[in-house]
Amino acid sequence: MHCFVYASLRKPDTYVWLNRREAFDLLPEPLVLLLGELRFVLEVELTPQRKLPQEDTEKVLANLGSQGWHLQAPPNETLSVCNQPNLNREIDPNASIVRA
Repeated sequence: MHCFVYASLRKPDTYVWLNRREAFDLLPEPLVLLLGELRFVLEVELTPQRKLPQEDTEKVLANLGSQGWHLQAPPNETLSVCNQPNLNREIDPNASIVRA
């Protein structure tokens, strides 16, 4: 799968993988607000055989296939929960929080 990686300028060592160049419309609004401005860093062909230094390749591919994006955060960072589907969440347009 061809993918595009962007670094958060607000959160060090935090990256967003997208299945399309500049497909920021796929990202949940709370995540966009949290990460701030993103800077393009890498375009790569990701296959199940390719090993990533800090991520599980299969998990990245699964997230890219199902939702079009994957969040890579530093180890033990709580942002990693953002990779979970938003099945039981709704975004209130009048508030800046996500309610479960």
